Amino acid sequence: MTITVVRPPAVEPVALADLRQFLRLSGTGEDALLSGLLKAARETLETLTGLVLIKQQLRFYIDRWPNDGLIRIDRYPVQSVASVTAYEPDGVPVVLPAAAMHLEAATRPARLHLQSPAHGLGGLEIDVIAGLGETGVDVPDALKHALMTLVAHWYEFRGTHGPTDHPVSLTPAFERVVNLWRRVSL
Repeated sequence: MTITVVRPPAVEPVALADLRQFLRLSGTGEDALLSGLLKAARETLETLTGLVLIKQQLRFYIDRWPNDGLIRIDRYPVQSVASVTAYEPDGVPVVLPAAAMHLEAATRPARLHLQSPAHGLGGLEIDVIAGLGETGVDVPDALKHALMTLVAHWYEFRGTHGPTDHPVSLTPAFERVVNLWRRVSL
């Protein structure tokens, strides 16, 4: 399953003013750098945990129709399914009606049940709206602290060491928070 971002979040979970205060920076001269580091830290945390911190639209690409009609969506929380497009063997897209699917959004991973088609359909593109909320207010403080800690680490060690001397790329404080939110399968 491949995942792409169709519509990125409108904001980051941590405001630049809060990040500057955390880093004890008084000026705004490095805001572009801080914005890039914050985005990279959020993407890292989301990839490691499967969480989506701020509302965004994601597209899942699946190579073939699932035998049981069940698709596990590896991002949490899923708010809704925007669309499901299946492809006939000759490549013609077929948009599935809402009545042909049922989303169990409260589970992790979310489960999307699709009614079996009358004829053979192949690959799928599933667009979902996912995220804890629309702003950083909706993101737990521990996750925001982890982001700021990772940004601080990357900010402090940017360009000062060669690749062989560079310290670990993730701080222990960040890894502890990530481990609390990581989904574990048995």
